[in-house]
Amino acid sequence: MNRVISVTPKSNMTIYVQFSDGFSAELDVKQFIRGGISEKLRDPAIFENVRVDDFGGISWINGFDFCPNFLREHLQSQAST
Repeated sequence: MNRVISVTPKSNMTIYVQFSDGFSAELDVKQFIRGGISEKLRDPAIFENVRVDDFGGISWINGFDFCPNFLREHLQSQAST
């Protein structure tokens, strides 16, 4: 399993993600905002507090998260289209 080793918030609700095997890509988080807990990511103070979690995924202070397997598959499929 690839783990996220670095995540950087960018402008317009985008993050830059680097994986342990060297793969990296940008993810537009807006596509995952669908109400509930994800709505809080619209607040720049919350969005900018993204971090790599203990499981090699990413998470925010409000509890919203992405597991590393999902992130890798999603970003890999975007890169190949």
